[in-house]
Amino acid sequence: MESLNPFRILTVCTGNICRSPVAERLLQAGLDQISGETFEVRSAGTRAMVGEPIQPLSADMIRMFGGNASDFKARQLTPVMLRQSDLILTMSSRHRPEVLQLDASLLKRTFTIREFARMLNVLMEDPAGESQGTIADWRQLPDRAAAVRHLSIPEDANDNDVVDPYRRGSDVYKQMENELAPAILSILRFARLNPGTGPKDALALGNDQAQ
Repeated sequence: MESLNPFRILTVCTGNICRSPVAERLLQAGLDQISGETFEVRSAGTRAMVGEPIQPLSADMIRMFGGNASDFKARQLTPVMLRQSDLILTMSSRHRPEVLQLDASLLKRTFTIREFARMLNVLMEDPAGESQGTIADWRQLPDRAAAVRHLSIPEDANDNDVVDPYRRGSDVYKQMENELAPAILSILRFARLNPGTGPKDALALGNDQAQ
């Protein structure tokens, strides 16, 4: 049965044809395997090439990791999309202020995907290596992640970003894969630790849907 109150993740890049579709389709595929229809992942672009399909090399990447690259059309990011999202994951640091320019209230729900993954890694591990990642409601997760931001700051600020491969060679697409795939895997690892503690359980507890 479809969840009436899925946890909604929005991935954001510039054109919505290279990076954010890869994040969208691979996160959705992985989360579907872990927790059925508890999660809904979509993507958009700050300057989207509206209606365009996923770039071929990005589509190849999605298929290589077991996702579905078909039936995709690039979308322009809008305030309505943002308000409907519980978590916004941008592909670079420069996308974050563009999101907040549309809706400043989303400050605590917006991260680059690589910094968010590092925060989850901090939440999942204590000094002895034991899991600390359990959470009762995924809508608490952005606040929990932000609370450990100071423990996950990289030495190089570029490590927050995923390179833009548009109109560049296969080597740059490979760099994109190397930067994006570990972040996606960290998010899925956290979800495996919390397969039954998402929005479906929040419904049973009477929590309101986040808008």
